[in-house]
Amino acid sequence: MGLSSPGIGSNLDINSIVSQLMATESRPLTMLQKQEAKLQSTLSAFGQVQSALATFQGAVTSLSDVKQFQAVKATPSDAAVMTASATASATPGTYSIEVSKLAQAQKLATAGQASTTAAIGSGTLTFEFGTSIASSTDANGIVLPGKFVPNGNGGKTITIDPTSNSLAGIRDAINKADIGVSATIVNDGGTAPNRLVLTSSSTGEASSMKISVSGDSNLQALLTHDPANASTDRMTQTVKAQNAEFAVDGLAVSKASNHITDLIEGVTLDLTKTNAGSPAKLAIAQDTGAVVASVTKFVTAFNAINKTLTDATGYNATTKTAGLLNGDSTIRGMQSQLRGVLASAVAGGYGKFDKLSDIGVAMQKDGTLALDTAKLNKVLGTNFNDVAGLFAAAGRTTDSLTGYAGASAKTQAGSYAVKVTALATHGSAAAATGFATPLDFSAAGSNTFDVSVDGVSSSITLNPVKYSSAKDLALELQSKINGSSAFAATPVTVSADANGALSILSSSYGPSSKVTFSGVNADRLLGTARKETVGLDVAGTIDGAAATGKGISLTASDSGAASGIRVDVTGGAIGDRGTVNYSKGYASQFNDLISTFLGTGGRLTARTEGINKSIASVKKDEDRWTDRLTTREADLRKQFTALDTKLSSLTSTSTYLTQQLAQIAAMSRSS
Repeated sequence: MGLSSPGIGSNLDINSIVSQLMATESRPLTMLQKQEAKLQSTLSAFGQVQSALATFQGAVTSLSDVKQFQAVKATPSDAAVMTASATASATPGTYSIEVSKLAQAQKLATAGQASTTAAIGSGTLTFEFGTSIASSTDANGIVLPGKFVPNGNGGKTITIDPTSNSLAGIRDAINKADIGVSATIVNDGGTAPNRLVLTSSSTGEASSMKISVSGDSNLQALLTHDPANASTDRMTQTVKAQNAEFAVDGLAVSKASNHITDLIEGVTLDLTKTNAGSPAKLAIAQDTGAVVASVTKFVTAFNAINKTLTDATGYNATTKTAGLLNGDSTIRGMQSQLRGVLASAVAGGYGKFDKLSDIGVAMQKDGTLALDTAKLNKVLGTNFNDVAGLFAAAGRTTDSLTGYAGASAKTQAGSYAVKVTALATHGSAAAATGFATPLDFSAAGSNTFDVSVDGVSSSITLNPVKYSSAKDLALELQSKINGSSAFAATPVTVSADANGALSILSSSYGPSSKVTFSGVNADRLLGTARKETVGLDVAGTIDGAAATGKGISLTASDSGAASGIRVDVTGGAIGDRGTVNYSKGYASQFNDLISTFLGTGGRLTARTEGINKSIASVKKDEDRWTDRLTTREADLRKQFTALDTKLSSLTSTSTYLTQQLAQIAAMSRSS
């Protein structure tokens, strides 16, 4: 029978003996575990550095945007009258604004209906938008009839069928169509209380509605609205379409919307209340506080990453402890590169400044940055726009009609000459001669035209009427083309010259910009000698090398220092057009540098990958030693168990012999 507990038979402490022997045998494994723990600590330290670098990159990425250093603020003296915002293109100044009318949208109401669900009639609703001109009497007492002038954005059509021919159904059909009109039902409390109210989605005089109805007479009687013909008008105007009217420094202004973006360059204005007789001030000023905050953010971000790297590699004399990455060449090299960026001046000639010290940011003896806010504010007071080039990736042209539009990762800081050899043009179709008036398109089939704009083709149909002038025809033609869903992305402008000759201009530029008319009626509209011209791309050179033109954009070839820089040529003359100056400020340079540290194949990435490989190798060695020690412990226990069993057997034999000898001796004495 085997022993149930090692050592019982021999009194040997086998567990203790094996444990002590295994402790000696396990020393290589312990050393490997210590090595792994150190590698893990080093990896964790690199992870902290990596996280800190990512945080630093996040800060400098936002500061690489030139807009962070060109902030302009708009401050109204009376926020109840208006709110405002401004962009970098706004020129500082103060304006007096007096609002006499706010823009409003037209509202129309139908006659009352007893039920919202009873059938009314089926048919087609055509909504047109434009300006309603009321009838008037001139100085000679002649009555001038009212008229409706389309705004050129085109009409919209809605079909009312048996599934939508009730008042509620018509409301839902209009809202579902999303044509720029909202419909609601108002209960006025009368005997036939339900009135359909239509509201134009746009404010302004040119957003009045004209509604033509074809189909059942009941539907026509309910919804027909022709502001130029009171005898057929069936709806009541409850709110008149109205422009915002106000004065800016005494200059009368009329705008279709209370949200105004084209009054003062770079300024968005929202009118909220009239203040006739009590003008309010609007102050446009460069936001120096925002720039100071951005520069402070830059200094803080640099000092934070500098401290992280210093703590990781340094020695703290007070605590007498070394950083986990003390002496690590990778970290010291990165810290040296970061400081090296600040040691070089910013090239490119974007602005007056090329060193941080120019604006009050100085490097201290301990490697940190310090900001002299007073000096920065003084600089901003005299050269506000030049500060951006010290931090952001920024471009600036010397020609006002040749604007910097972007650059690529390959673009190097520098000043590059721009030469334009051809300006971009729109595609167009134009009549050679004008028409005699009236222009008659009332005959059946005479008012449909096949049109192609920028490669998109469709048919349009003019209203079958006689047009009193080429100008009226131009407005109608523009309205029909732009109102077609086929041409939603390719709007046109239609005009008529003094002789009545029509011209249709695509809104795009370049070879894809073209307008053509075909079909049996094309000659009636534009004549047989019409001229259809395909648009051209801008052409020219940047830094002396041929550049690629696309529309108004001119992009430097993919070689040389200017590679990828882009300018937009919006006008001007053929020939030399000054220079485009491009700088990569410190924030932009830091962003690029951190990308090389953290990116695939970067120094930090390579270092951490190396540590991970070492950890994996050590773990394999640990596993091998663990397996070896498990086997060794099993062997030792087997050997000592065998010894224990042997000793136990010998002890039993010894005891037996001792007992036998004692009996023999006793027997001898008794005999």
